Amino acid sequence: MTESPDADFVTVAKVGEIASGSGGTFKVGERLVAVFNNDGEYLAIDDLCPHMGASLGAGYIDEGVVACPWHAWRFKICDGTWCDNPRVKIDSFEVRVQGEEIQVRTTPRPKPDRDEN
Repeated sequence: MTESPDADFVTVAKVGEIASGSGGTFKVGERLVAVFNNDGEYLAIDDLCPHMGASLGAGYIDEGVVACPWHAWRFKICDGTWCDNPRVKIDSFEVRVQGEEIQVRTTPRPKPDRDEN
């Protein structure tokens, strides 16, 4: 028996439940993931800010960037890049809309290899 590719996705909300320009925090597998509605495009990154663990899902979004509500660390919601040091990234997740369901892949996107030289 082969596993369905749908098994890799978890429904986190219905379309319309996350207001445009805002985000929310959802359990995806064993992790908390921040899901954002950026003008109708849904994007997902790790919910925990690496600085002190604040919820990025509760952060402020401006032009595709979320600011941590505790100390204003800023991350691109498209890929988790830290705006102050682009070599640092938090995990990002594939999001899809199936009918009225917003779904997030349970495994993060692979991070690009860094040149160690």
